[in-house]
Amino acid sequence: MSTLLSLRHLTKRFGGLVAVDDVSFDVAGGSIVGLIGPNGAGKTTVFNLITGNYRADAGDVIFENRSIRKLPTHQIVSLGIARTFQTIRLFLKLSVIENVLAGCHCRMRSGSLAAMFRTPAQRREEREALQIALAELDFVGLTPHAEQLAENLSYGNQRLLEVARALATRPRFIILDEPAGGMNDQETDNLIRTIQSVRDRGITVLLIEHDMSLVMKACEHLVVLENGAKIAEGPPRQIKSDPKVIEAYLGPEEDA
Repeated sequence: MSTLLSLRHLTKRFGGLVAVDDVSFDVAGGSIVGLIGPNGAGKTTVFNLITGNYRADAGDVIFENRSIRKLPTHQIVSLGIARTFQTIRLFLKLSVIENVLAGCHCRMRSGSLAAMFRTPAQRREEREALQIALAELDFVGLTPHAEQLAENLSYGNQRLLEVARALATRPRFIILDEPAGGMNDQETDNLIRTIQSVRDRGITVLLIEHDMSLVMKACEHLVVLENGAKIAEGPPRQIKSDPKVIEAYLGPEEDA
């Protein structure tokens, strides 16, 4: 598989704190890669650097052989990169289907005048957007809840709604920030199948997750951060037994 995303010596400082310290790794197209590490390791900062929410102090982000380090967020989305957030960011007072339709808007070309006069092209785009939104709701299993307000969904279903909205942007690469947060065991198992189905659609997945059972079942490759720096990388079985990773999560053993 060829490389879709490449991070090269990525560094981000907040004042005197180095949040991301010279991090480099590749994500192969069509893969599911996990970015893991203890709390405060810099995982979400890496995500924010990829998606343009933060600007790197050094290094580069390469997507499909093109630097995206200095692009604004909306241009990064238009290239085919979508994400969910660690803290749910839904339009809680809108319906489930309206939330997914919001994800379609980045692909719509009709302007405000076309919307005002309801041109044939604008009406066609609206019909296509609705078809996409309904298909993504069906994909994540939320079709029965389409007309409910987003705030009335369970926490686990709100997570799935974020995934559906991200998929509605028609991404080639999707970033999931703790997608299993707040889910029970059954919901987590369903999420694993959903993530694998996303990959089967040809969409590359990069995720942060604290649920190690999910990571080990869903991911084909893992990158481990500690204190902003990469300390290990490889397949889950190798990472699980890596002494540096064990020490990062459990702390060093102290002499008696």
